[in-house]
Amino acid sequence: MVRLDYRLVLVKDKLTSLKKTYVVLSSKGGVGKSTLSSLLAFYAAERGIRVGLIDLDFTNPSTHIVLGVDPREVRYVEEKGIIPALVGKLSYVTPATFTRDSPLPLRGESVSRALFELISILRLDGLKYLFIDTPPGMSDEHMDIIYGLGEVVKPVVVTTPSPLSVSSVRKMISLLRESGLREILLVENMGEGGLVDVFKEPGVTYLGYVPFYPGFDNCIGSLENVRNCPLRGFFEKIVDRLVSGD
Repeated sequence: MVRLDYRLVLVKDKLTSLKKTYVVLSSKGGVGKSTLSSLLAFYAAERGIRVGLIDLDFTNPSTHIVLGVDPREVRYVEEKGIIPALVGKLSYVTPATFTRDSPLPLRGESVSRALFELISILRLDGLKYLFIDTPPGMSDEHMDIIYGLGEVVKPVVVTTPSPLSVSSVRKMISLLRESGLREILLVENMGEGGLVDVFKEPGVTYLGYVPFYPGFDNCIGSLENVRNCPLRGFFEKIVDRLVSGD
């Protein structure tokens, strides 16, 4: 787990200055977590709110694919740290820029060190909200984030209504509770809202759902597609809950 070092202190200080930091999680792959992270952050930024998105999936980053960004063309400004690039109005950072979209062979503590190192050198000046996309599952690096930053982050768990996904998410929620998190946010993807009753329990807040849409590929891959997504209204309702008051 996390060892107290200067990076953790720096990261905590940075995130404390923001209104809210959302760590987007999924108990398994294939539930649309990175898509949800990308579109929720992008639509929030479209409202004129200063919003950032950090892709922390070092081995298989994919938010740049959702947004239609070529990582080789993303440019960061280095001035007393790294200033995130702008994608539309969204402040954005992806490890794919540094790896040229090649796999990064990191494991265990190496991933956790890279994770905290990246956030510690980022300049988040002026940002109000931050979305952090994480790898699927519940690995050591997830627990490092939760145990190390649980006081300053809010978990957003993405699930589908499939029995396998629901069962897996229940275990994740139990683990998050055991780590001391008092509020867990839940988004239902590719569903019809049926999980609002399934997860009606203390400490779990159901934010909303995004229905299954056969043509969803037309919602990603370019900023034009993202802006004109037929399901945008469903995402916007969830954004309303995440940035209430702004």
